[in-house]
Amino acid sequence: MKTVILQAKGLNKSFSAFGNRKTQVLKSIDLEIEQGDFTVIMGASGAGKSTLLYTLSGMDSISQGEVFYKNEKLTNLSEKKMARLRAKEFGFVFQQTHLVSNLTLFENVKLAGYLAGEKQAEEKAKELLTQMGVEEVMDHMPHQVSGGEGQRAAIARAIIGSPGVLFADEPTGALNKKSSEEILNIFTALHQKGQSILMVTHDLRAALRGNRILYLEDGQILSERRFPPYDAKQDQKAREAQLNERLSSLSW
Repeated sequence: MKTVILQAKGLNKSFSAFGNRKTQVLKSIDLEIEQGDFTVIMGASGAGKSTLLYTLSGMDSISQGEVFYKNEKLTNLSEKKMARLRAKEFGFVFQQTHLVSNLTLFENVKLAGYLAGEKQAEEKAKELLTQMGVEEVMDHMPHQVSGGEGQRAAIARAIIGSPGVLFADEPTGALNKKSSEEILNIFTALHQKGQSILMVTHDLRAALRGNRILYLEDGQILSERRFPPYDAKQDQKAREAQLNERLSSLSW
């Protein structure tokens, strides 16, 4: 039986609109993320996908409910403790790389390692950037590399602290097909090594890499589907057809 690493109970999130009106984005969500799962969150624009990702990771506050990481209630943590937890236990990859513009790729990854308490941050940064295939440009500034190279450096930055959960918000959304495939291959390799991943995506090709797919609609989890772990050596047509059928039934 797998261990639950991240859990939400009765999670609600509202935003203030014009006047005193409030818009409820997440509605009483109950969710368990198991250790080693590659969970994908799908849904139409405005369904609350990114908001769910940010509230689960502590990057955004919740209006009501509870979020637990390894049985620790996140809403009980001070801002300082929450920041320390995010630095050490959570990794983040976004649609845009958000690399520090006046630091090289290597310096960006090394800095994240220091913040995560990695004792050999310099050596590990070089090792990860080499694994990501960007060793030849690790001394370049972010504006001097391609989008795919920058995203691979961003993944290295996200995992240098060996996070318990890797959060990804549309990680291939700004990339071409070739670069997207390279990034997805990296995520698949990380998952095969046991990394827990929670990813938001609109991209069917990206979603197929997960072994658990959640469909969000109007702030609620409408559907869940589990698949065997992704294996590039196997024909994925049946997997794609099953997901397409499920999404079509949900008016995707």
